[in-house]
Amino acid sequence: MALSRARLLIGLIRLVSKLSLATAQRIGAALGGLLSRFPNRSRQVTETNLAIAFPELDSAQRRQLARASLRHTGQVALEIPLIWEWPVQRCLDLICEIDGEELLAEARASGKGLLLLAPHLGNWELCGLYFSSRYRMAALYSPPSLPGFEDYMTAQRGRQGTEYVPGDRRGLARLIGMLREGEVAGILPDQSPRSAGSAYAPFFGMEVRTMTLVSKLLQKSAAVPLMTWCQRLPDSRGFRLLVRRCEDGIADPDPAVATSALNRSVEACVREAPEQYQWEYKRFRHRPPGQPNPYRERPQ
Repeated sequence: MALSRARLLIGLIRLVSKLSLATAQRIGAALGGLLSRFPNRSRQVTETNLAIAFPELDSAQRRQLARASLRHTGQVALEIPLIWEWPVQRCLDLICEIDGEELLAEARASGKGLLLLAPHLGNWELCGLYFSSRYRMAALYSPPSLPGFEDYMTAQRGRQGTEYVPGDRRGLARLIGMLREGEVAGILPDQSPRSAGSAYAPFFGMEVRTMTLVSKLLQKSAAVPLMTWCQRLPDSRGFRLLVRRCEDGIADPDPAVATSALNRSVEACVREAPEQYQWEYKRFRHRPPGQPNPYRERPQ
């Protein structure tokens, strides 16, 4: 049964990949717009997160931002089949601007490894494909819960040779080894980690569980960390790839200092285009002991 569901999903992805970027984005935006109109989990979580992150906005402004966010969520969902199934060069041609390329050149000229931190902002799949086309690279991933889908997913993501490794001891050792050799590794830094390997740090003003993996990798490899994301341009014009410096302290041996710097780095990127962040993810659910879970209450 699970294998059948995986085959059905793969077939649907291949069907959607026949669309143009403009058509996929229009359909995605329409689906996201529907989510913003009716009560559902994605809308509720998005509104809760925006109330936490942007208390300075009034309720009408947050509703407007929530609608825009859900439309962008729908767009990225329809874009992923294109990024996975289109020829690589056709995907790379979608990137029509690069902002911060000098930071990449500076990092590579140092001779050190490069740790790319790509939040769930804009189109992170295109971001990964771009860097895998330029560098020998390994990336951390979480195996999907649907049996039979993992092989397809890693094959499509790894078409340019990126090595995808799970977040176990062996996978982390591989990332460290690549970085020590002066190569490139990629991580999605804004996921809520397990209690082991985490510390509490503020994210948009709220203390949340945050991964210590980034600081540990940097301490063990002396790699250069950079933030990166692909911003969706209006009118289906493509994407702008952005590269940003990380906040000071991200490699600090004190977990509280390092995770605070990591969250500030992610937050700075999100504030550049808050409507393109994945706000329907329950990023604030793991809080310090005794602190309430914000998703058990409706936003104000």
